[in-house]
Amino acid sequence: MTMSFFTLLLSWALLTILLSLPLSLSSSSIHDLLRSQGLPAGLLPKEVKSYSLSDDGFLQVFLDAPCLTKFENRVFFDSVVRANLSYGSLIGVEGLTQEELFLWLPVKDIIVDDPGSGLILFDIGVAHKQLSLSLFEDPPSCKPSGVLKNHVKRLKKGFEALR
Repeated sequence: MTMSFFTLLLSWALLTILLSLPLSLSSSSIHDLLRSQGLPAGLLPKEVKSYSLSDDGFLQVFLDAPCLTKFENRVFFDSVVRANLSYGSLIGVEGLTQEELFLWLPVKDIIVDDPGSGLILFDIGVAHKQLSLSLFEDPPSCKPSGVLKNHVKRLKKGFEALR
């Protein structure tokens, strides 16, 4: 009887500890989490390694390395992306920049006010940009930032060879 009571007590202690830890990738993917919060899964790349979500909605997303992808314009993800997650929005985003007219601007907020409108709003500080939700249906593949830089260098050499 003592052994079963000890086992029960140990199980209860482990369960309490596990429930007090931030939500992690172990039970569901970040893409499932985004969908459950009224956001499209494709806001974050396939290459997400893990994430944590605290009780107050502070979300941290961890990638293996910084990387580039493209929605309507090129987007750069740092190795850690942070934001406050609430239903339909990521507020106070850090670690995400978007290329606009040859400038890289930090994305500050991402909001889906009305899913029926088919639009998502990106606050890039100097402007608000509305994009089609359809651009974000599926998580994009993200290339390490060095790979794209090497590709651009090769293109420049290729153009010089055409002269």
